Amino acid sequence: MTTPASLPVVLLRGGRVLDPSSGLDTVGDVLLRDGKIEHAGASLGEVRRDGDLMEIDCRGQVISPGFVDVHCHLREPGREDVETIATGARAAAAGGFTAVCAMPNTDPVTDNQAAVGFIIRQAQRADAARVYPIGAISVGQKGEALAEFGEMIGAGAVAVSDDGKPVASAQLMRTALEYARAFGVPVADHCEEPTLAAGGAMNEGIVSARLGLKGIPDEAEEIMVIRDILLSRRTGGHVHLCHMSTKGSVELIRWGKERGIKVTAEVCPHHISLTEDSVEGYNTNAKMNPPLRTAADVEALQQAVKDGTIDLVATDHAPHHYDEKEREFADAPNGIVGLETALAVLVTHLVRPGIIDYPTLVEKMSCAPARVFGLQGGNLRRGSVADVTVFDPSREWIVEPKEFLTKGRNSPYNGMRLQGRTLCTIVGGRVVYQRVI
Repeated sequence: MTTPASLPVVLLRGGRVLDPSSGLDTVGDVLLRDGKIEHAGASLGEVRRDGDLMEIDCRGQVISPGFVDVHCHLREPGREDVETIATGARAAAAGGFTAVCAMPNTDPVTDNQAAVGFIIRQAQRADAARVYPIGAISVGQKGEALAEFGEMIGAGAVAVSDDGKPVASAQLMRTALEYARAFGVPVADHCEEPTLAAGGAMNEGIVSARLGLKGIPDEAEEIMVIRDILLSRRTGGHVHLCHMSTKGSVELIRWGKERGIKVTAEVCPHHISLTEDSVEGYNTNAKMNPPLRTAADVEALQQAVKDGTIDLVATDHAPHHYDEKEREFADAPNGIVGLETALAVLVTHLVRPGIIDYPTLVEKMSCAPARVFGLQGGNLRRGSVADVTVFDPSREWIVEPKEFLTKGRNSPYNGMRLQGRTLCTIVGGRVVYQRVI
């Protein structure tokens, strides 16, 4: 990484400066010096130069704390043909993310301090978005023995999860919440009752029946949602519910929060913008787990983002090789890429229709993820780390996966016209991505 002494002074001029964490919303300037935020707010006049000065015209653009994605799959080690930490970190920066959290379902599984250290070292070499490892809950993600939380957290893990697989054992989940509480980190769970979901390829309903595909019912998610909320109540541990997809889950999360239970939840851009109808034609780029649900579920999730029941948005970025997705629908792997389309999907499907405003967008993509996972960034306060995103809220573009920086091309938004695009991403005071206009 570039050292603070060699960093240029960066002046972002004339943008809409947004920091919901401090109630900041004004047209003005942001000044970055020595890797820290020196000023965010009113327009500045002449700026003191201690060296190089990089001035960026941000008129008509939004300047916000850098986006933080607490849920992505970078595939390294084990599947470097599909994604590497370097390509994932660069894709994240192109999407406006200054930091991402890498899930542990790698090969080998990230279930020990050496594996955590490897990810951190690879991220440092990538020199793009920050990458925070998430350690596995169980050894090998087998759901049997608890992994060594203390060693992983000591090495740099910021949470624990067996994502990709549910924690089927309630006793193991209870123990995980108790141990994680002692270390002050969240337990992020993939909520799926395995016997109900077994063999399912899409949402269970009229569309699955017409296509002849085995469906996954809402209850497969909701049973585990309420189990985890109850176990959080019992243990006092912080449970974070990954990629919520149903109206029923929203109701259960609301129930838990009303009772002061330490539960937080995320939703993915695809679950608040697409429905099961996207599977028509057996489109494997619309296959994911949890599956795309109904229009009623989408509406409930959108409202949950608006009212705060859903704390944050996460991508669940999951690249796959082209050949893997070119299979019979039931045999194709779950997952889509999302780092480079997340902002535009939210602008197009939440902000433009008037469901949320831009301060709420920044809260869900930056402030809340940093706060919930205890990460640096997520604000523009003086002295904070200079992780900043500049985006054009009105920029329209057509999604062309071949132009992505991720190795993955498996996007359900291929060919769609979206609005909102990242123009500049700054990590620790250094510009790591700047779109050529």
